[in-house]
Amino acid sequence: MKLDFHHINFVSGDVDRMHDFYTKVLGLDDMPVAQFPRTEAADGKGFDGKIRFATDGGMQMHLAERALDIAFHNGQVINPLERGHIAFRTDDLGAFLAILDAEGIPYSDYGTAFSKDWHQVFFHDPEGNVIEVHQQVA
Repeated sequence: MKLDFHHINFVSGDVDRMHDFYTKVLGLDDMPVAQFPRTEAADGKGFDGKIRFATDGGMQMHLAERALDIAFHNGQVINPLERGHIAFRTDDLGAFLAILDAEGIPYSDYGTAFSKDWHQVFFHDPEGNVIEVHQQVA
């Protein structure tokens, strides 16, 4: 099992302002929303808030509209859109979940609720920061 640092997610009430900051001030490149395989929100599940992306060519910034009720609507406990999160990609999500289980670390399994091509799980580090680990499914 391998983990690669994939993206940082920041949440905001003004996603366009955040995107302008990271692209105009810090010089990151815009990453078109069409490159993100977003799942359609339906029946109150998923996420249909505003999201924009920026990249340095390797690392990604996901800039999303803050959603304080996203965990509630998706039947989960951990909310990745309250304060943001850091994300890692793995090639074996099952093996990684076995580590979380062995360590007694609870997690929220969102499956493909946000991205149709990524199976995402979220959990907390010892200080309460949200961490995502996902595996590509398509």
